[in-house]
Amino acid sequence: MKILFDTNVILDVMLLRDPFYKPATQLMVEVENKNIDGYVCSITVTTIHYLVSKVKGVKEAKAHIENILNIFNVASVDKRILELSLQANFTDYEDAVIHEAGLRSNLDGIVTGNRTDFKRSKIPIFDPEELVKIFRSAVL
Repeated sequence: MKILFDTNVILDVMLLRDPFYKPATQLMVEVENKNIDGYVCSITVTTIHYLVSKVKGVKEAKAHIENILNIFNVASVDKRILELSLQANFTDYEDAVIHEAGLRSNLDGIVTGNRTDFKRSKIPIFDPEELVKIFRSAVL
């Protein structure tokens, strides 16, 4: 299963945001163990570095980015994706970019803590708890 992780799911883990970090952490462990083919959007990496460095410092932000790049694939963003995102009927441009990157990378879905941000998605959207349950039922 090829899943794109929204920025907020990664941040939930890195910033230990209750109550969201537990299922998000479970999913990241599955990516690390190669049970889920995990992706992050290239813009997610820069956003995470910026936000984590503000909260925990640049050194810790870099360590988190190294970890992300070690376990996740990266869905690229190019000019065409940025153009398509402008045309997408999304309220938030960043969400549109993440969606288009996932769509153009032929991924199976996006996991996000904010499903309503992706209500116009053309690929399946999962919240972390839901995806943990789906993954566990498929493994059994």
